[in-house]
Amino acid sequence: MDPVGNASDCNETAVPANCSDGFNQFVQPVWQITLWAVAYCGMVAVSVVGNVVVVWIILAHKRMRTVTNYFLVNLALAEAAMSAFNTVINFAYAVHNEWYFGLVYCRFHNFFPIAAIFASIYSMTAIALDRYMAIIHPLGQRLSSTQTRVVIGVMWMLALLLAFPQYHYSSTALLPGRTVCYIDWPEYTTLDFKKIYYVCVTLLIYFLPLCIMGCAYTSVGVTLWASAIPGDSSDHYKEQLIAKRKVVKMMIVVVCTFAVCWLPYHVYFLLHQFFPDLFEQRYMQQVYLAVLWLAMSSTMYNPIIYYCLNSRFRAGFQQAFCCCAPTAVKEELELKSPREHMPSKSDGDCRFCRCRPSSSSSGAQSGGAALVWPSQPATLGGHIQRPPPRAVQPPSRVTCCGG
Repeated sequence: MDPVGNASDCNETAVPANCSDGFNQFVQPVWQITLWAVAYCGMVAVSVVGNVVVVWIILAHKRMRTVTNYFLVNLALAEAAMSAFNTVINFAYAVHNEWYFGLVYCRFHNFFPIAAIFASIYSMTAIALDRYMAIIHPLGQRLSSTQTRVVIGVMWMLALLLAFPQYHYSSTALLPGRTVCYIDWPEYTTLDFKKIYYVCVTLLIYFLPLCIMGCAYTSVGVTLWASAIPGDSSDHYKEQLIAKRKVVKMMIVVVCTFAVCWLPYHVYFLLHQFFPDLFEQRYMQQVYLAVLWLAMSSTMYNPIIYYCLNSRFRAGFQQAFCCCAPTAVKEELELKSPREHMPSKSDGDCRFCRCRPSSSSSGAQSGGAALVWPSQPATLGGHIQRPPPRAVQPPSRVTCCGG
């Protein structure tokens, strides 16, 4: 996003007169810069690594490639890219108030964050609507994988279109002592294009999607939590309901985290447009760095939330960071049913062993095929239609561990 006057008007709009002498009043002591650098670099490292692992977990495991998870991939890619390409640059510019990276990157620096934030929050909105359709209207038509990719493509096209004015009007100016990156907005006599644009951006990438997600998750929450699980419900029904609740809870935490992290930034952002004189004080540099860090830190929380609240992502992270991950972890990630897991010499315990068939089993007595339910398809909480049972020949000898 536009550098929002990194505590100085030298960074946006036409270069003001008070910057023409090249004086930089926002110089900080070395110890403050060091502390902020550690905070920003640590946040970027966690964000990039965590989101890349999320992408790997979904794309490297075929059964994780669901409609909802494709939107999570889009969300992770947008957040990792924004962390890698903008956060450190924005920090350096905020600290030194001097642009070292040329006109091309100046335009990219002002253009890409709006597009990435748009893609991020509307990926979350798409997930909320997908959960709404799956739970409130379970018989309605759902998106296919191809349609999901089309939606993501349209999402990025709209994001780039919204951010294009930031690219078009970005420029650099060489002052007596330094170079600045700013946005040279056109001046009209009848309207303030800059203020209108920024208000529209704030509405489109923050308040509107949050309202949509709030309505969707309220309806979903009432449906999932308002009534208790019937006492005579099947185990399958109970498992599905619990799984849906967990997914919705996880996504609500993701949305609330995003909202809390970005609210101070948007407030700062709008105040700067309407009350620019407030931002000439020296302490505003520290306020800006804190607000910017909080907003950018939203990119690192999602992988942590996935790890804490979703067993499949937890298994994926364990597999990614531990090459000797136990068999149970890999089974969880591949979504194999424990009932189908046969004992092996490497298992080391009986948790997934299937015991010797009873002599009263008709399938075993007749030598016919036994009916086994196939493992469920991977999903992040949608409706699952149970497939018909498939016939398998019983093994000649099935024993428990040590049996």
